[in-house]
Amino acid sequence: VQLVESGGGSVQIGGSLILSCVASGFTFDDSVIGWFRQAPGKEREGVACINTNDDGHVYYVNSVKGRFTFSRDRAKNTVYLRINNLEPGDTAFYFCATDPLFPGYPGPMWLIPLAAGVAGYWGRGTQVSFSS
Repeated sequence: VQLVESGGGSVQIGGSLILSCVASGFTFDDSVIGWFRQAPGKEREGVACINTNDDGHVYYVNSVKGRFTFSRDRAKNTVYLRINNLEPGDTAFYFCATDPLFPGYPGPMWLIPLAAGVAGYWGRGTQVSFSS
């Protein structure tokens, strides 16, 4: 399993950017993939997760609902996280993760254990910060 994130950068408050995660080494079309973030001095937290199959269900944590959009491109084995209206609290290292041996349905019961490190294959992450 390999996950490679990109798209991070420095953005003005209120600005937008799109993070990408290219996946390989597992059955992309039948997986749950999540985006997570970790700010300096804070624990890693789950942000959102998606069903990559026809269902396409997405779960967002409350703090990002309405501002973040999680999507997938099954032809490219890639998931995206669009961040709109960036807030200072969004500054963090962002990671995507999945685990073929930890199936489930997008929701807190999948997101929380992954964030805690119970399971998961992780990318190296991409930094999101805000510029004044």
